[in-house]
Amino acid sequence: MSKVLKNLRYSADHEWITDDSPAKVGLTQVAVDALGDIVYIDLPAEGDTVTAGEACGEVESTKSVSDIISPVSGTIVEVNQGVIDEPADLNSDPYGAAWLFTVEVESEGPLLSAEEYATANSGEVVDG
Repeated sequence: MSKVLKNLRYSADHEWITDDSPAKVGLTQVAVDALGDIVYIDLPAEGDTVTAGEACGEVESTKSVSDIISPVSGTIVEVNQGVIDEPADLNSDPYGAAWLFTVEVESEGPLLSAEEYATANSGEVVDG
């Protein structure tokens, strides 16, 4: 069963987001487990704008290529170069070192609580 951290909010498209400003965004363990071994990631650049519900990058695994869907609208503040250099880190630490980017949030798309996301995706809510 995939872990879902209690202190985060989630999109139905399997991205997590913090409540910080700027907010940190990443892929959920549910998504990472479904993708398998991740080999490549393409992220927006610092200064780019993203729109909630729209693709802003992609992640490639040995199984498939999937879009990264922004959970919010806003401007990218920082991109995690470490996860670009070592995309396999997503497999081992999707809620920690393998965050994707930070964004100055202008508006939010529909977001789920940890409990709602876990219920919808057969996940297990844990302290984070």
